[in-house]
Amino acid sequence: MREREDAGLPARLALSAATTDGAHLRTAEFDDWLAGRGRAHRFRVERVPFAALDGWSFEDGTGNLVHRSGRFFSVEGLRVTTGSGPHRLWHQPIIKQPEVGILGILAKEFDGVLHFLMQAKMEPGNPNLLQLSPTVQATRSNYTKVHRGADVKYLEYFTRPGRGRVLADVLQSEHGSWFHRKSNRNVIVEALGDVPPADDFCWLTLGQLGELLHRDLTVNMDARTVLSCLPDHGRPAGALHSDTEVLSWFTGERSRHDVHAERIPLAGVPGWVRGPETIAREDGRYFRVVAVSVEADSREVPRWTQPLIEPVAPGVTAFVARRIHGVLHLLAHARVEGGFLDTVELGPTVQYTPANYAHLAPADRPPFLDLVLNADPRQVRYEAVHSEEGGRFLNAVGRTLVVEADAAQAPLDPPPGYRWVTPGQLRSLVRHGHYLNVQARTLLACLGAMGDEGR
Repeated sequence: MREREDAGLPARLALSAATTDGAHLRTAEFDDWLAGRGRAHRFRVERVPFAALDGWSFEDGTGNLVHRSGRFFSVEGLRVTTGSGPHRLWHQPIIKQPEVGILGILAKEFDGVLHFLMQAKMEPGNPNLLQLSPTVQATRSNYTKVHRGADVKYLEYFTRPGRGRVLADVLQSEHGSWFHRKSNRNVIVEALGDVPPADDFCWLTLGQLGELLHRDLTVNMDARTVLSCLPDHGRPAGALHSDTEVLSWFTGERSRHDVHAERIPLAGVPGWVRGPETIAREDGRYFRVVAVSVEADSREVPRWTQPLIEPVAPGVTAFVARRIHGVLHLLAHARVEGGFLDTVELGPTVQYTPANYAHLAPADRPPFLDLVLNADPRQVRYEAVHSEEGGRFLNAVGRTLVVEADAAQAPLDPPPGYRWVTPGQLRSLVRHGHYLNVQARTLLACLGAMGDEGR
């Protein structure tokens, strides 16, 4: 018989979070290290017309954008109907990628402190190309080498039992607005034995990662979602609503929404027009599908072409926060997105591209959006610019914030679909798949970077 929980892990994680210089790389040396990894490789990303895509084509009949191998992913159409909300019917392109990828971070103790093996990884959609990623960030098509490229380094720690001790392991959703029912395995494994860091890899403590999460465009989305799955290592606090009440409310939200998402041919998506270089909405809003040619000699395949989704403008993702009886609470939103496996997942208070709503009167704009956009700088507890997954999305960047509000701005009795929860309650929920969306998980990782206040 074994203990159901590792009683010593929270203290080990807390020590790592409090350690802001690592045994292998000092935080002050990180910028030079990352710049050096950039100079060590050749990177190039160029927009190309769809006709220049190698191995990709528009399928006869459906018009779906597919790869000749039948693997990787496809761009198809989606028709979504809902029983409530301001938008009850819409059509859009969406990425269909049925395989489950691995987002894995390797951990190891040095000088009594847990460190995490991070990779300087180039992704074609990143504005600055090179960001800090998990140890392993690979789709099944990649790590089974459909592309006939090089092996994925350290993959064996996440696919072969016995190579380490699992600290966290959960299937989590990807972007429900751009992926159809896509999941990735988010896993952290503590290695047994020596693990020399290969080129482009470095060992960092949680404290160092917390400092880097305060920097723009440094820690990529995949690293943020995996870090959010770490067990809670703060002191438990009371909450406005009990855990059972929060679960009951969330179950009710899932039950009351009637969402039907049906895949349709890309050629039959109304309101969208395919040109030589883009698939875009007639009114120019939301996003477009584009194509790129890529060179990256640090990747398993040094050259390739692929489609990407490109938002038309930067986004804003934010938790509105309040101190309730001295305890930090966050206003979570039960969001409907067409690509979710279930009807809703918990998202941040605000998750929008403001430009898409600029034409609306204030009364018709999404709740709390203007509160976040117009927040007094003294209310902002966290802010950084982060990008979304650069392997599928081009220049998908946005401000990520925690904005502390007062009772007049954010009442204890919020609008339907919103509920006050503590960071600890969210960390309890993130241990289960498809409860928190990827934007909420990013903010949960960023809350950890706020130190004790965020815990």
